Amino acid sequence: MKRVLIIEDDPILLENTAELLELSDFQVITASNGNSGVLLAKKHLPDVIICDIMMPELDGYGVLESLSQLKETNHIPFIFLSAKTEKRDIRKGMELGADDYITKPFMESELLGAIKSRLARMTIIKESREIPSSKPNNTNFGLQTIEQLKEYVAEQGRLYEFGVGELIYNEGGNSNLIYLVSSGVVKTHKLDERGKELITAIYKANDFFGFTCFTRNLPYQESATAMEEVKLLGIAKDRFKEVLQENPQLSMGLITLLNENLSETKEQLLEMAYGSVRRKTATTILRFASKLEADSEGRLHILRSDLASVAGMATETLIRTLSSFRKEGLIQIEDRNIQILDMEGLSRVY
Repeated sequence: MKRVLIIEDDPILLENTAELLELSDFQVITASNGNSGVLLAKKHLPDVIICDIMMPELDGYGVLESLSQLKETNHIPFIFLSAKTEKRDIRKGMELGADDYITKPFMESELLGAIKSRLARMTIIKESREIPSSKPNNTNFGLQTIEQLKEYVAEQGRLYEFGVGELIYNEGGNSNLIYLVSSGVVKTHKLDERGKELITAIYKANDFFGFTCFTRNLPYQESATAMEEVKLLGIAKDRFKEVLQENPQLSMGLITLLNENLSETKEQLLEMAYGSVRRKTATTILRFASKLEADSEGRLHILRSDLASVAGMATETLIRTLSSFRKEGLIQIEDRNIQILDMEGLSRVY
């Protein structure tokens, strides 16, 4: 019989939820506040934890953070149960590592479905670890290439949607998720000592981002923002780490991918440091063109501030350079849109 821990400060809801699960053949443990919930989780090691968010003393976010730091509890599926329905509340819970988020009031089938789904996933993972490999190079998860990893994230990850200019995560925030871009474009950025934004990278569909250290709990080292409407697939960093540990060949592929990203960043830094203003501007436009999808008329919607940030120059300087490119017939400018008229000519600018 599977054991479920319910942490809820509303006595009526706690009793009703416990009765519902007991009638569905679960062994139920209950806690009326976050602190006792943490103690019971460590003592009984339940198969699933269902936790309210708004509680006195220690809220649901605090419970999840506490249990995530312990080896014996950080793998337990964690489901938030809350009346908080705003996107930022849901996103915060998932960024902390929650497996699911059910809003009150909920349907009986919704709660049972979420629990059974998480238990099934844990069973599959456990069985895959126990089955011996029949081939020397075959690993438990059977993932060997980056494309297979992306398919795995697409199947197992949670979908997140962000509007234009919406913050995905902030520098210094908990780095519990790794993202795969499903559609749209994302920029990562930092502020320098003068408060100026510097774009560190641009990610398009099929790109991973959000990596930090796998061996210790470092926060995000930069911020991430949607440059247009984006759909992301997020997967818990701990789960991502498990996949890599089970698949050494896949780990080497990821190292190669990250090394390529690092080489691209180095080229960008060298361009910013030593390139001419014209060359930096041309290179930056071409870089955005490789990431952004043009509209039906071939125009790219790019903020001048984003162009200046990537190029490493003042916005006023960038605007003057864009004007000269327009006069030379290399680009066409209309409002905030840029259309490349001469791709080859732009690539030859020095």
